[in-house]
Amino acid sequence: MSHASPPPIVFVVDDDVSVRESLELLLRNEGWQAETFQSAQEFLAHPRVVAPSCLVLDVTLPDLSGLDVQKRVIDRTDMPIIFITGYGDVPMTVQAMKAGAVEFLTKPFSADVLVDAIRNAIEHSRTTLAHEAEMRALRQRYASLTPREQQVMALVVAGLLNKQVGSDLGISEITVKAHRGSVMRKMEADSLANLVTMAARLRLPPASPA
Repeated sequence: MSHASPPPIVFVVDDDVSVRESLELLLRNEGWQAETFQSAQEFLAHPRVVAPSCLVLDVTLPDLSGLDVQKRVIDRTDMPIIFITGYGDVPMTVQAMKAGAVEFLTKPFSADVLVDAIRNAIEHSRTTLAHEAEMRALRQRYASLTPREQQVMALVVAGLLNKQVGSDLGISEITVKAHRGSVMRKMEADSLANLVTMAARLRLPPASPA
């Protein structure tokens, strides 16, 4: 049974109530969920959600600057940031973009420009969340292996033949084949190349054959 994906959320942090209200209306018309905040601290206190999202952030706020907020949520790679500002500041723009902002818009900007930027940011968020979910599932599958199966996997992806793995671990070739089959099944790998790719994604330390 498939579950409907949560609707994208666009967080808006701006101390100007008219900006918040106009953006909220625009976002809802596009079918997105809007969450608005009048200060940086109010936004930072909001519980983190796992859903496609982005942050529309005013550079100039009464408590913290937009750049300070960006530093505090730097680990939230699933929430791209779109900065908005009332004046053009090239050094600030460069600083924000280097720190990972996906867009820097100077007021006044058209609704279409903002909507396009948000659409791209949400697509980036979807991709990041999907990658994180894949990695969680991959780590869970690896954790389901027994210590011996993890040893066998490390040696197999290092290129050793079953006979060499058996010699290295002091077990029979038949036992190696059984462990190898179990590893392939638990890791849901359909080929050795697939298993090698999984090991690389997990960043497993290379095996040290005896």
